[in-house]
Amino acid sequence: MSQTLFKNGLLIDGNGGEPKKDFAVVVEDHQIVYVGPEAEYQATGREQVVDAQGGAILPGFIDSHVHMMLEYTPIAERLTTPFSYMYYQAEKYLEATLQAGITSVRDALGTDLGVKKAVEDGLIAGPRLQLSINALTITGGHGDGTQLNGDVLDLLPSGHRGMPDGRCDGVAEVRKKTREMLRAGAEVIKVHATGGVLSPTDHPEFTQFSLDELKAIVEEGRFRKGVKVMAHAQGAEGIKNAVKAGIHSIEHGIFIDDEAIELMLENGTYLVPTLLAPVSVLETAEEKGMPQSAVDKSKEVIEQHKESFTKAYKAGIKIAMGTDAGVMKHGTNLRELDLMVEGGMTPMDSIVATTKTAAECLGWGEQVGTLEKGKLADLVVVKGNPLEDIESLSNNDQIQFVMKDGKVEKRV
Repeated sequence: MSQTLFKNGLLIDGNGGEPKKDFAVVVEDHQIVYVGPEAEYQATGREQVVDAQGGAILPGFIDSHVHMMLEYTPIAERLTTPFSYMYYQAEKYLEATLQAGITSVRDALGTDLGVKKAVEDGLIAGPRLQLSINALTITGGHGDGTQLNGDVLDLLPSGHRGMPDGRCDGVAEVRKKTREMLRAGAEVIKVHATGGVLSPTDHPEFTQFSLDELKAIVEEGRFRKGVKVMAHAQGAEGIKNAVKAGIHSIEHGIFIDDEAIELMLENGTYLVPTLLAPVSVLETAEEKGMPQSAVDKSKEVIEQHKESFTKAYKAGIKIAMGTDAGVMKHGTNLRELDLMVEGGMTPMDSIVATTKTAAECLGWGEQVGTLEKGKLADLVVVKGNPLEDIESLSNNDQIQFVMKDGKVEKRV
């Protein structure tokens, strides 16, 4: 048995309480076996010691909304890139995410079961993955890559082995398509309940899928031992339809209104705000060849997005950190925390959003998200006190040590 002793750092355990000084965390193989005062731990002398050097010891961070197979590139580049090349790119994206301290992610479309198995079997380094496979979308809606000239230019190829096409219309079709995603290995179902920023033929406020269609998707998930549904939902009516249908988490939530907030509170629905997504579109539009429609829509919604986040946070909605990484560069995930703090969240609450609450959103709260005895050994050591400077976490040089499932993934 191998043991690792973490000491000499400010313990921020993910539960949201006061950070603790002079505490130690001890890991044995894959599991945390001790969290408590360092003076009360009886060292054997055989432990490997990780000295935090006055920094902070935290749970591994969790991003609840990523696209590990994607980083947005100009159309010309996509058209001239061989199909299998994207898997080798994804290996770099996975590694960059892990090096940033993100030890678990929920993939919101595009990653197939083979990638997850490659990570689990140790063929490639990456965060723990929860897969949606591909998103369900209506014909002509967000996720339908058919352009105005009739050409189909999806952000990621679909319809190949392991990646069913997500387009479907009507209750019967959405049931079948949900079953196809589950057959392909989906652990959460992703649905586009509204239009979006990057799609060319709709708008974020457009409503997609009827309430009956959304209910059918949720029902199919429940038949499979309670598989949850996550909904890309930006417009108010689409958000409310998703919540009424029993959907587990609202992704983006740009146009949340008071009625939507009341429904979310009543149903315990999570919000995954992805504040970084429209910010990144505007920052990288020229470099990445973003379509002008996406730039225009990002400019239109960015302030409303911030206002909706602030309103939801103040109302007490459960907020899990998510970034939409892939729209922006992988490994820049923790910029989201600074944006949430700018939106009124306390630094501690932003850390809880990317640890405890995110773990609960993914259904993994018993395994990860907090530093507690019996949980999996996902730990991060950072320079300084992030509660005093949350923006510092967006600099990957601040991340000094990363452990996932008891394995050292980064040591500076």
